[in-house]
Amino acid sequence: MKSFPVTASTLSEKELGEFIIETYGLQEDYECKLFRTGINHTYFISNTASKYAVRVYCHNWRTRAEIEAELKLLNLLKDHNISVSYPISDKNGNYIQKISAPEGSRYLTLFSFAEGRKVRFMNHETCFTIGKLMAKMHNITTHEKIDRVQYTNEVLLEKSYNYLKPFFSEDLESMKLFKRMRETISGKFDKYSLTESQKGIVHLDIWYDNFSVLNDTKITVFDFDNCGNGPFILDIGYFCKQLFFIESDKNEYELKKSSFLNGYQSERKLSENEHALLPEAGASIFLFYLGMQAQRFDWSNIFLSENYLDMFVGRIKSWLDYYEAKIKM
Repeated sequence: MKSFPVTASTLSEKELGEFIIETYGLQEDYECKLFRTGINHTYFISNTASKYAVRVYCHNWRTRAEIEAELKLLNLLKDHNISVSYPISDKNGNYIQKISAPEGSRYLTLFSFAEGRKVRFMNHETCFTIGKLMAKMHNITTHEKIDRVQYTNEVLLEKSYNYLKPFFSEDLESMKLFKRMRETISGKFDKYSLTESQKGIVHLDIWYDNFSVLNDTKITVFDFDNCGNGPFILDIGYFCKQLFFIESDKNEYELKKSSFLNGYQSERKLSENEHALLPEAGASIFLFYLGMQAQRFDWSNIFLSENYLDMFVGRIKSWLDYYEAKIKM
């Protein structure tokens, strides 16, 4: 019988738990459970007294240097009393473990657990608090650089389109629309240039699935896997776009968006140029994530289809159309 190599594997909960207990000096009563697979794999390890999150990076997804940069950022934010899920060191003071899997080497990191719950339909107070927390993070990382990707138009738009080309014909209307939106967004960013004080380190994925809420106003942010360098308006626009599709009542969306932006501006003022770029910033991140889904087809193949592309690109267009209509009013 021929034995085939694998491109991706899911580690055993039992053996992974035993490894973590030994490596981090935890008590024997801790139990490890798989939470979900995805671009990376997440496990929880806990006993009756405490709980941790375990991220197992997929093979060849992040370099050790990229992970080190992410963890350095988390410790910086933690040192400034920002509520984030932060890395836990092992018995020897190491934050990163290198393990051998069937497909090759993978990295592993243990994180503090983000207490609370995921809240899809946030109230105004929660939206205000998220805005305030995001601005504090941006204030800390203004002028800072991280040893990671620079989120430029080329990375967000050009490369994303190219990642999609092996999967979809460029003659498809949704691919043509992607191309038109790409050109419009790039032109808008060129027109409304941003200063260096409006750039720094961005999370790029702050939405309800990546923070826990406790008592409406205690918020802990996690999953900095896509953090990098770029304009702060990317984080702001992305959150607003997520809120836009959560709230079917656009009057309620506008109210919650105002609460979020008021919270943000209680810590960091937005310039006219940043306000002008908010729609394009939100759209650019969604186009970027389409490219990521193509790049990680091993994870996204259950839904990456022509129907999905039509739906996803159509939603981005509806967001841009909404703001274009507001401008014309």
